[in-house]
Amino acid sequence: MSVSLLKNERKSLILKQINIHTRVTFSDLSGLTNVSEDTIRRDLHELSDEGKVIKVRGGAMVSTYHPSAKPDDVYAQPSKVIIAQKAVKLLEDGMLVIIGGGTTIREVIKLIPDTLKVTFVTVNPFTAMELMNKTNLETIIIGGKMSKYSQMVVGGEAIQKLSDIKADLCLLGTNAMDTESISDSDWETVLVKKAMIKSAEKTAILAISEKLNSSMRMKIADLKDLNFLITEL
Repeated sequence: MSVSLLKNERKSLILKQINIHTRVTFSDLSGLTNVSEDTIRRDLHELSDEGKVIKVRGGAMVSTYHPSAKPDDVYAQPSKVIIAQKAVKLLEDGMLVIIGGGTTIREVIKLIPDTLKVTFVTVNPFTAMELMNKTNLETIIIGGKMSKYSQMVVGGEAIQKLSDIKADLCLLGTNAMDTESISDSDWETVLVKKAMIKSAEKTAILAISEKLNSSMRMKIADLKDLNFLITEL
């Protein structure tokens, strides 16, 4: 009975971490729970069968990442709406904006006024789909190799195309953030996010407060090099 209870507690902890950070690797979860990666794989397989997570290369991501997810199923949905209400105020007519992906970015797009004319550039196909629902917006999607980890375009071709852009603003989510930097666990994803930040005059990081004081293995950028941090607080 105690073994079963420990397993349930572990799965609950795994699910919470994935909900907070969007994506988590086998190794990160193994370190957090002090069990083997094989055990983590079995837990994630069960959570996937239950429809609670989506298995990706090297780990798992939230099941609500896809645009078809119901708002009520999204983790910390009220907080993400508050963040979106703040972030949309940064947008101005005529802007060129590089935008990432995720459930918080989705809420930002929903709140963009129909009167606002902005051109968005994204490496995220789900974000492009959401933007296409707004007839007043211009959408440019950068093509190339898709990452099975982050569900976004990665690789040298995408980075090169981003380097040719001079955007006014970059709106970006992050999986983790501590007092010094934002970070992730996938090298290809990190490189593309670095390129997105470098190609914009200003960058706004959108994150629920539960991501604060957390870190992953690879740094994307120092906080001192970013312009805005938007949380629900």
